[in-house]
Amino acid sequence: MNAIRKKRFWALCSCVMAFFFLLVTLQVVVELGKSERMETKSVVSQRGAPEEEERQKYASLLVKKPDSSSATKTMVNKDSYPVLVWWSPLTGETGRLGQCGRDACFFTINRTYQDNPMTKAFLFYGTDFSIDGLPLPRKEHHDWALFHEESPKNNYKLFQRPAITLFNYTATFNRRSHLPLTTQYLESIEALQSLRYMTPLQKKNSLRKRLAPLVYVQSDCDPPSDRDSYVKELMTHIEVDSYGACLHNRDLPEHLNNPAFMDSDNFYEILAQYKFVLAFENAVCEDYVTEKLWRPLKLGVVPVYYGSPSIADWLPSNKSAILVAGFSHPRELAVYLKALDTDDKEYEAYLEWKLKGCISNELLLTAMKERTWGVQDITKDNYIDAFECMVCNKVWQNIRREIKGMLPRKWNAEASHLSCPRPEAFVFSSSNSHRTPLQDMWIPSFEQSKREAKALRQLVERNRNFTAQEFWTLVFKGRNTRGL
Repeated sequence: MNAIRKKRFWALCSCVMAFFFLLVTLQVVVELGKSERMETKSVVSQRGAPEEEERQKYASLLVKKPDSSSATKTMVNKDSYPVLVWWSPLTGETGRLGQCGRDACFFTINRTYQDNPMTKAFLFYGTDFSIDGLPLPRKEHHDWALFHEESPKNNYKLFQRPAITLFNYTATFNRRSHLPLTTQYLESIEALQSLRYMTPLQKKNSLRKRLAPLVYVQSDCDPPSDRDSYVKELMTHIEVDSYGACLHNRDLPEHLNNPAFMDSDNFYEILAQYKFVLAFENAVCEDYVTEKLWRPLKLGVVPVYYGSPSIADWLPSNKSAILVAGFSHPRELAVYLKALDTDDKEYEAYLEWKLKGCISNELLLTAMKERTWGVQDITKDNYIDAFECMVCNKVWQNIRREIKGMLPRKWNAEASHLSCPRPEAFVFSSSNSHRTPLQDMWIPSFEQSKREAKALRQLVERNRNFTAQEFWTLVFKGRNTRGL
């Protein structure tokens, strides 16, 4: 009996202890919940979210005066940040409160926010910009912002005045854009000055026994710049090693055949062995400058450049690249390159800036110093973040103007923010006067893009939804009318 009593006693003690432990655990959970809520409020406050008074003033500008119901008041307090909708998504944000200095905006790809009273701007990614289902009707307070860092071949109609001027804000490769992305492929000034991949000239001269003086690496063949036609003609006057799919005559090591390795050290080491790199852009546009220029400059190879007409404005020094535009014919260019190949002193003059680490171009230095975003730099925002914040800050500028009783300011894109001339084919002699893909595809595409831009403008200014059929009917009506 005593043993049974002892078992009952210890069982009772265990139950009491378990009950006590449960109460303590429950209390800890409650306190943690309170702490977490307080911490969340603290974080939002520390990130510089608008003060409650300003948010309430802003809310009154965007929504009807709240009634006396607590539910409506709660909604106004919660949704008192401007909404920016990615209409053609570049991000996958279903909903995020982003902090942009002292300002905060809600970014989303959710199109159901189109008619939300807090929605202030629609963001578009140029490559995916489509005429299908635009956010129409466009309200007076709805701004449109365009992010387009690519060449015109991705969406030619945006490069025409009637289309680009539909937008309020732009982030493009052109220096005149609201957020210029001209240096989007350049990590830093230090990357240009680095001698990490530099191959001594004596070794380059020795490698000339098995390597051509020039290297060409392109797998996007027959683009609007017609670069392959030029290089093909150049190859008849000077030796060129072509590793890519375009005009291919030399193989890369098997482990580098994957395009993913084009930014690897092994690939860089191969290019660094050459004296010259043919750096031809896929399109000729003002300030459209890609890795094709920056890569050879970083590697200590002299770029032979064709692309942006104003490229001299961005070169590290007056003598750091050979510009194709300065030669009347590939034959003339070949003669000059052959002369440099056999004259070490004249060749090294193009690398003097690199060897001395001296960049004399003030425009380039200033642009890199003032750039608010980074390239391959986790310590800085990327250019998409910078674009979002540019629009967010502009939206808040107008909010504050309205709070002060001032009219909102209107920003508008200009034709110069994104423009490229009509593509032109190279014609060197009667022997190569046959039609090229540029003549068959890119030039007609450019001409049609003018009609597309005009039709788009006309339909958007009508300010109501339209169908793809209406758009294309208007496009081809314009063509037929011109042909009469």
